[in-house]
Amino acid sequence: MCGRYSLFASEEALESRFGATFEFDFEPRYNAAPGQSLPVVTDEAPDRIRRSEWGLVPRWADDATERYINARSETVARKPAFADSYEQRRCLVPADGFYEWTETENGKRPYRVAFEDDRPFAMAGLYERWTPTTEQTGLGDFTNDGVDLSGVEPIQTFTVLTTKPNGVVEPLHHRMAVILDPEDETRWLDGEDVPFDPAPSDGFHAYPVSTSVNNPANDGPELVRPVDG
Repeated sequence: MCGRYSLFASEEALESRFGATFEFDFEPRYNAAPGQSLPVVTDEAPDRIRRSEWGLVPRWADDATERYINARSETVARKPAFADSYEQRRCLVPADGFYEWTETENGKRPYRVAFEDDRPFAMAGLYERWTPTTEQTGLGDFTNDGVDLSGVEPIQTFTVLTTKPNGVVEPLHHRMAVILDPEDETRWLDGEDVPFDPAPSDGFHAYPVSTSVNNPANDGPELVRPVDG
């Protein structure tokens, strides 16, 4: 599972790393959480970094409460919630670390997993657009009441693919995000098959961080600093 991550590299560094330009003023995120609007690079605009809400809402969903923050890579191509996006709507989810929790004698302890030099990487993602219907918005029937839904904005959402853990993550959790090899990022966006193997452990490390990260309302550089385990 990947349920929280960080992205605090500079805007310039991220644009250089992904060969894309931000469409908004980027602010560092030390505790990116589901439901938040976060940077993604999509297959339809690989030269742009756009915002998308974390928690994919399938196009056919009755309402926007049915959200998926993760998709298992082993079944993503055939699951109804993801199959169409897997074929047509792929994205890169930039990050420079992610959090996992492990049980200790004193309760759950959060750990941050990242490259030792904190360099950014891309998690494999899928995105979708969901548009409210007249019944869901309470606007009435278009034909009978003359209500125009052309101004109703679709919600763009994304999910992060997961796979087996590597040697660094395994002591913390039985799943981890699919971290793409940089050489596979363009292939992923182009709709090609890429490996979903766990990222090699080389260069990664995990270290305990403050339990303040447990609250998604907290977001600051102190959250990524090591603390005593």
